Amino acid sequence: MPKLKSHSGAKKRFSLTGRGKIKRKKQGARHILTGKPAGRMRHLKKAGTLNKVDTKMIRTILPYL
Repeated sequence: MPKLKSHSGAKKRFSLTGRGKIKRKKQGARHILTGKPAGRMRHLKKAGTLNKVDTKMIRTILPYL
């Protein structure tokens, strides 16, 4: 079998933390920002981590994570 290529879109969206968890950006902070409260936007700035099920899927398409 040939080697599989890493998923280019996922490469740009996910990274590893120091403890090996997968870091992601929170959704909802791209457009229509005027209707969203400042407190909500502050929380959306912070990075989130993936849950177990999604982590397993991302590790299959990004073998180096």
